[in-house]
Amino acid sequence: MHSLLASDPAAASSAPDPLVLQTLLEQRGSTRGFTDQALPEGCLEQLLIQARRAPSGANLQPGEFISLEGDARARLSAALVGAFRNGEQEAEDYSYFPRPMPHSLRRRQVAAAQALYGALGAAREDRAARDAQFERNFRFFDAPVALLVVIDARMGSGCYMDLGMCLFALMMAANAQGIGSCAIGAIASYPGLVRSTLGLGDEHHIVCGMALGYADPQAPENAVRTARRPLDDFFRVMR
Repeated sequence: MHSLLASDPAAASSAPDPLVLQTLLEQRGSTRGFTDQALPEGCLEQLLIQARRAPSGANLQPGEFISLEGDARARLSAALVGAFRNGEQEAEDYSYFPRPMPHSLRRRQVAAAQALYGALGAAREDRAARDAQFERNFRFFDAPVALLVVIDARMGSGCYMDLGMCLFALMMAANAQGIGSCAIGAIASYPGLVRSTLGLGDEHHIVCGMALGYADPQAPENAVRTARRPLDDFFRVMR
């Protein structure tokens, strides 16, 4: 397990190149197809050390990252795939999507699904192909690195915001090293199963999974980029 550690004193550094960050942000996308090339030794730890510099209210630094390897990863993936195939459902530890989904947001959700499944050639009526792709969430898209992200159950809603910023920092740190990533919210659909399979206590709320590794340039799903709202749709000035 890799926990977020107490922050080191900030070291003086040269001014960053804004074009580098701009490029990383513009190129960001979810990687769902990976090569089998392993990350260099110590790379994951260094990425987490960089990501822990993310903002955190009162410096609480909530969250814990668990690297799943070997038998632990195999057991969890098998349990999650089995639950999905059996149509099992659980109450999530936290509410991710609004229920019911507003129509305006539902359109975005459908468009994102169409972009992914369209790239894979999975027609809307081809339920088997779509289910097979969705199952890959539970296998961490066969990425070399599989992370489980958890948070202390006592943490308030604001701590999820802090952890989200840390997750994004991890993605950007990985991207800067040519490493692809995908946050996997589907893992949080079975929190009880995750805890029982891995021997975690109820104090661990399941936030998400994350896949990390080198992107497969031949995987069509890696070319998918979902649309973003126009600036005027989410920004305004009040005087």
